[in-house]
Amino acid sequence: MFYIVVFAAIAAFLGMRLYSVLGKRTGHEQPLTRAVEERAPPVALPRPIEALPEPRDTGNRNIDTRAQAGLRAIIAAEPGFDVTQFLKGAQAAYRMILEAYWRGDEEALADLVDDEVLRAFTSSIAERSSAGHVLDNRLVSIERAVIVDASVEARVARISVRFDADIAAVTRDAEGTVIAGSLSDAVETHETWTFARPLRSGDPNWKLVDTDED
Repeated sequence: MFYIVVFAAIAAFLGMRLYSVLGKRTGHEQPLTRAVEERAPPVALPRPIEALPEPRDTGNRNIDTRAQAGLRAIIAAEPGFDVTQFLKGAQAAYRMILEAYWRGDEEALADLVDDEVLRAFTSSIAERSSAGHVLDNRLVSIERAVIVDASVEARVARISVRFDADIAAVTRDAEGTVIAGSLSDAVETHETWTFARPLRSGDPNWKLVDTDED
């Protein structure tokens, strides 16, 4: 009985951590701005104020100088915000959102993106379905993720992340025949996604609010 209780506690803890990383609240077919066709990161784990990382480029080039002032403002408003954890969550969200869009999973998208982005996704998914097309895309790798901008306006934090990724894109017809693309040749993509979240709101989840193709 003791072991059952322990395992249940561990499972609950892992579930909470996963929920935090994925957040609650475009592909590669051919993008709306390819971003909107292909768009929570996590909440950062609380850390002691003295252990907070400085929001500056320390040599790994994960933070653009343009974002430093905005990140400081976010940390000032929420001392528990962790830049490294945010970037890890942003990359996880990038993969989750792309894969949900590619398979046409509107329910999953609704938990990860805001209403405007969701409308763009659902419209594109409907057009794809009407044409009888199915995406068979693969996110091969995320080569780089860099915070390029950050700001706080009206107590809402916004962070923009540039993703350099390799994606293998294939479009099939209703019979499964390939009509465009190739899974053997990955295409380089460069997009900037913006995530937002009200500060001190009690809701730890970031949502995708904008995408741009670079």
